[in-house]
Amino acid sequence: MALREIVFDTETTGLDVMTGDRIVEIGCVELINHLPTENNFHVYINPERDMPEEAFRVHGLSEEFLSDKPKFAEIAKDFHDFIKDTVLIAHNASFDVKFLNWELDKAGFPKIKNDLVIDTLAMARQKFPAGPNNLDVLCSRFGIDNSKRTLHGALLDSEILADVYLELIGGRQTSFMLSNDQQNDSDGEDWEATRVRKPAKARPSPLPTRLTEEEISAHRVFLGELKGEMIWSHYMPPEPGEEADQDQTEA
Repeated sequence: MALREIVFDTETTGLDVMTGDRIVEIGCVELINHLPTENNFHVYINPERDMPEEAFRVHGLSEEFLSDKPKFAEIAKDFHDFIKDTVLIAHNASFDVKFLNWELDKAGFPKIKNDLVIDTLAMARQKFPAGPNNLDVLCSRFGIDNSKRTLHGALLDSEILADVYLELIGGRQTSFMLSNDQQNDSDGEDWEATRVRKPAKARPSPLPTRLTEEEISAHRVFLGELKGEMIWSHYMPPEPGEEADQDQTEA
């Protein structure tokens, strides 16, 4: 069964939905088995309020430009149907989800469930704990072209974030690879079976035991008191003299 994920971003009038800030743009990029499909969802939204200057400097969406765009309630069903029961991926996801859940609830639709949300900011912080981990820095780290990102835009940022997400999970080549035959029949296959896993490397020599001689002797006494042959005995180091006897037998 194919894995469907949606990378998304929003633009807003400000930082706090509880003080009246609203969503003005939503951009979603669909991934199937970690590959973009070009089945995207993108809409500008009339926030039914003014546009603060500081927000305009971030995304460049003016009150005049948004005045004839649909209100969230008018696009809520299409948006809900597009994301329904799908894993959602965003950078600093709690911010976007907070706004979307407020709007969805107001429009009478179910809120986004936390267990369906992946936060790439949290992933990046785990991978690069020293930071910073904003989208521009991650693009630089992974060699992703973000030259068109002169202003924040929900769809463009989602497209860039999709590339960043693939790098965070291991890259296109290492996380997902199909032969030509598999590509033609991928819809009927388990996507997990198509992951390329590197074989584990064997340790050249076993790690030395941390047990003391006293602890080993005490354990031997304990095993000697048990009835029958115990599997643990096969993993005990040989007693002095046993190793030499074994070498002579094998020779």
